[in-house]
Order: sequence, then C-alpha cells, then structure tokens
Amino acid sequence: MKQDTQGRVARQVRRTRQELLEDQDLCLGRLLPAAQVQEALQRHKVHFRKRTYTPLVTLWAFLYQVLSTDQACRAAVARLLAFLGLHDSGPLRPHDGPYCKARQRLPEGLVADLTRQTGGHLHQQGRPLGLLRGRPLVLVDGTTASMPDTPANQKEYPQQAAQKPGLGFPLVRLVGLISLASGAVLDVAMASYKGKRTGETSLLRQLLGSLQAGQILLGDAQFANYWTIALLGEQGVDLLARADGRRRVDFRSGQWLGPQDHVVCWHKPQRPGWMTKDLYDRLPQTLSVREVRVPVRQRGFRVKSLLLATTLLNADLYRKQDLAEGYRRRWLVELDLRSIKVVLQMEVLRCKSPAMVRKEIWMHLLAYNLIRRVMTEAAERVGLEPRQISFAGTLQTVMAFATAGWGCPPARLASLYALVLQAVVQHRVGNRPDRIEPRANKRRPRVQCYLNEPRAQARERLLNAS
Repeated sequence: MKQDTQGRVARQVRRTRQELLEDQDLCLGRLLPAAQVQEALQRHKVHFRKRTYTPLVTLWAFLYQVLSTDQACRAAVARLLAFLGLHDSGPLRPHDGPYCKARQRLPEGLVADLTRQTGGHLHQQGRPLGLLRGRPLVLVDGTTASMPDTPANQKEYPQQAAQKPGLGFPLVRLVGLISLASGAVLDVAMASYKGKRTGETSLLRQLLGSLQAGQILLGDAQFANYWTIALLGEQGVDLLARADGRRRVDFRSGQWLGPQDHVVCWHKPQRPGWMTKDLYDRLPQTLSVREVRVPVRQRGFRVKSLLLATTLLNADLYRKQDLAEGYRRRWLVELDLRSIKVVLQMEVLRCKSPAMVRKEIWMHLLAYNLIRRVMTEAAERVGLEPRQISFAGTLQTVMAFATAGWGCPPARLASLYALVLQAVVQHRVGNRPDRIEPRANKRRPRVQCYLNEPRAQARERLLNAS
C-alpha cells in the first residue's frame, strides 16, 4: 500500500512538473509557440513516454543551451533545476544523462523543419528593401565548423588532408540560404569537407527546392557557372554573382548595353560526371548572361573594379549601378555567418557523434532564427530594418529577460516581452558606410605549446619519461 502511494505521488509530481515546464514555455513560447512545435511533432510522428523530458521540454532546454554562454549539458540541466526551484514543483536529478538521452531521441528532421518554418516566415513577412525593383533577395555562401575528434566524427567528416592523423579535427562543410531582408536562415545543406560532391556548388544544388520563382540569388564567383545558372533558371530564380575569373570576358563581343556592359551567349559544356543524361538533355544548349564591370572608387577597398555576371538582362529595369549596389549587400552574409559561428559559438561544436553534430547545427540555426524574429518585431515597431539592430545586443537582452521571466506570473509575460522589444531597439548598428578596418588583432594570444603528436602518444611519452 505504501509503495502504491509513493508511486502515485511520484507520478503526480512528474505530471505537475511537465505541465509547469510546458505551460510556462521557459519564456520561449512567444518566439516558438507550443502549437507550432506540437504540429511538427505530429508530422514527424514523435512520441516520448510520459516523463520530465518531453519533446517540448527537451527542445526548449536544447535551445537555451545553444543560446547560453555556457553550452555544457550540465549547465542546461542546472537551468531546469533553477526554473523548477522557483515554482516548488519537486526536485529534479542534477545528472545530465537523462537530458542527453532525450536530445538523442529528438529527430534531426524535426529541428530542421522548425528552422525552415521560422526562416521562411520571417522572409515572407520582410519588407522590400528597394533594391533591384523590390524583388526578394536571397544570399548564399558556405562555411565550415569543427567538432570533437572522435572515431565516428572522423569517419563521416574527415579532417583536412594536410593535417597529420590524430592532430586535426573533423570538419563539416555548410552552405546556407539566408534572407537579405531579415537575415533569417532559410535552409542549409551539409557534407564532409573533402570528397566528391561536397563542394559549395554541389551543396547549393541540394537547396534549389528551397528557392522560389521570382527570387534573386546573390552569390560569390564560384556560383557563376553554367550549371548553376541553368538549374536556377528552371526554378525561375535569377542570379547576381561575381564573375568567375577563369572565364575570359571581352566587352567587344555580344550585345552591347553600355560601357563595359553586354549580354553574351554561354554554350553548354560537356556533361559532368555528377549529372544524369536526362538532366543534361533537358538543360538549354545556350544561356544568355549579362556581364558588367563596375569601377570601385571607395578608398581602402581591395579591388579597383568589380566584374559581375547576372541573368538580369534588361538594362532599363536593372541599371549597372543597381546591380553593383545589390551585389554589395552580398557582404552581409559574412556578417550573418559571423553571428552564427562566433556570437552563438557554433564554430566549434560539442557533440561526439555525426547525428548529434547535425542536430546541434540545426538547433543553433533555429535559435538564430528566433533571435532574428525578435529583431524583426522590434524593428517593425519603430520603422527600422531588422539589420539596423544589433544581433549580439538582442541575444543579450533576450537571455537576460528570459531568466527574469521564470519567476514572472503568466499574466505579465506579455508586458515583459514588450519591455524586451523596447530594450532591443536601443541596440542599433552604427551607420558606418565604407568602414575600413585592418584584418588583424592587436592583442597577442598567450604563448602555448601545441600537440605535434596524437594525445595518447604524448601521454605515454610523459609516463615513460625518467
């Protein structure tokens, strides 16, 4: 009888704890509503047993983990302990084992789905920027991230070939689509750093389904090739990119549109190894591409002229200066990647298995989109563009108010969020046109020794030293 009573009380405590955690939403409910998460859980057929770490609680704890300065699993569990302690909902074991197992049960597709949803919503509601006749602009670029040196990670994401075995770290290559208006991540493709079909153009081909007709893709020179332009054309997407330096440009040929501005005909190359014959036959035999050379007169810039390639052929609708101004915004993708990798600390991942590494990446991107949502809502209130607000300042404000909101009555959460938006709009990015800064650090790093042999060998050498 006593055991039945204890079991009933334990079940009641667990149920009360779950309801508290899910109802309070850990202050993220306004940014990622529980109804949206529940719909995604149903689509992906995710079901956990009744326990403290339900899918909703696990997802929010994971989000807080990647948003926090200390991203250890033990710190994430400690935050749950602090939250439960404020509401006297019963003790929670301080061990991180159950939480880590709950993270493993979360499907990767679920987090990726939520990331694409939040990014797509922000992109659609973004105001036109007035560039290139107000058409929606999407940025594309690639980057890398390293991860713990485990056998599983090395097998799927090998280290650079120039590094000796045991001295390098596994690397994952990422190519992402980012909204120019809102800065939100629309989609991402991942692959190992080396090997066939792991280059940035190959990964972009995996993302073509995430682009919509009428959009303009802003990319670097490696995307200005025949196959990328042809495949984008099938999607109804235009390209504006820096011209590939390997292709010879002669402005005396083609259809003249103006000084150093013409339309030329690109002929279809031979079929590459990755392309099927059916796809090759389907693509056009020739492409009309506009090539433009724009002088760069800003002092301090590394280049004196910029050669662009684009499928925006109408010189009356898209003037030479408009193309240059539009392409100049491509640099914002570098700042977005810096926010993700440096501010959100995604440059060095923590998970020790490839599946969890990918899930950790998607969770960082989801957290990034949620912060971008706060910036968008705050900017709309005062008539600013989201990119005029500091990402780091918004993150700091959200995390400060979130922990304060744990002890806040549910009825006051709306007014607390209004205070968040009021504080966020004060953190604006300075208007610094043509800012010039040397790419160098003044503060010297601390002098230290580096491993020149695998750690196990170094440990053995120290133990055998006399």
